[in-house]
Amino acid sequence: MTYETTLPASVLFCLPFAPTPHGARLARVAAGGQLAAWGLPPGREAHDAAVLVVSELATNAARHGSRDGQSLELRLLLLPDPAVLRVEVSDARGGTAPAPVPAPPGPVPVRTADSAEDGAESGRGLLLVDALATRWGWAPGPGTGKTVWAELDLPVNA
Repeated sequence: MTYETTLPASVLFCLPFAPTPHGARLARVAAGGQLAAWGLPPGREAHDAAVLVVSELATNAARHGSRDGQSLELRLLLLPDPAVLRVEVSDARGGTAPAPVPAPPGPVPVRTADSAEDGAESGRGLLLVDALATRWGWAPGPGTGKTVWAELDLPVNA
């Protein structure tokens, strides 16, 4: 997969990763390191939220977007004015968009492993992305695949 942008290279980070749980973990660790290099250190709310979004999107892509072992791709774009971090994860499997997250009619109950109705240990990733990102969505491509993206507005003193 290739990606082109008109942004300066200093605000673009691109990493191919294996479509495995280990590959998703490496994408998360690499994203955390890149965010720190951009001046957004661990322990800050924006850093930790962004790393969690990367983790969820990378894990979803590894679990559901893999096709014939083709690598997945993580891109981080730091957009300056206003300060926005865009996280993109591309896979090779097209035609399967992430399910929309419906807005709840009232307060959302906190779900824990103990309170989950079906006892499932997964299936809440896009709910987390929806809660942490300012906006998110998906687009077709590259090639026959799709890109799921999330944008996080960064505070001036992130």
